[in-house]
Amino acid sequence: MSEPLLSIHDLEVSYGAVQVLFGVNLEVRAGEIVSIIGPNGAGKSTVIKAVIGLVEVQGGSVEFDGRDITNLPAHVVPSLGVTYVPQGRIVFAQMTVTDNLEMGAFLQRDPRKRREAVEAVFEQFPRLYERRSQPAGKLSGGEQQMLAIGRALMLNPRLVILDEPSLGLSPKYVDLIFEHLLALRSQGRTLLMVEQNAARALELSDRGYALELGYNRFADTGQKLLANDDVRRMYLGGA
Repeated sequence: MSEPLLSIHDLEVSYGAVQVLFGVNLEVRAGEIVSIIGPNGAGKSTVIKAVIGLVEVQGGSVEFDGRDITNLPAHVVPSLGVTYVPQGRIVFAQMTVTDNLEMGAFLQRDPRKRREAVEAVFEQFPRLYERRSQPAGKLSGGEQQMLAIGRALMLNPRLVILDEPSLGLSPKYVDLIFEHLLALRSQGRTLLMVEQNAARALELSDRGYALELGYNRFADTGQKLLANDDVRRMYLGGA
């Protein structure tokens, strides 16, 4: 079996005097979709913020492609091939769709490669091409989420990290966003996702981790977690 692309070992994180992660372990292999599920306050978003340098790690380590990136400054992480889609569909509302995408290529100095990256995103998300000249603030919530994901693809990352990609979307757009995530995996992309919609997340994930109060509670394939009676009772509403 290949070595993990991302490895998190015994991760500990505190906010001031309050510890929120207690020795969390997680792995993501190239070409996988891996989901982190759990109730509010479980520490899911803190895990991914530790990976991308948005919170300080007090204990344990984060390794990407065999390199220790623990507490690496957040502005350095994208240059390694790790990009982040934050919760809440954060876009530059007054800028056009195309300009928003180009903001995602801030490390790419070659104009030709930036154009090629924009074209690749439009091929992935045809609806963004239709809206390419519109201000991002005029898009629907689902279209803004497509834009946020497309912007994260502009640097051709090796790992895309998504925080609650379906949050606040209509059922139609939830389906569409998850279809796009599966398409990205089929193209060889590697995705790590925090998702409150645990059942949907596990359906499309190769593997999943369930956190509770900052600890690992369950870890298995997505299908085995869906079939686990304890997981179904605790995280899936008994469905």
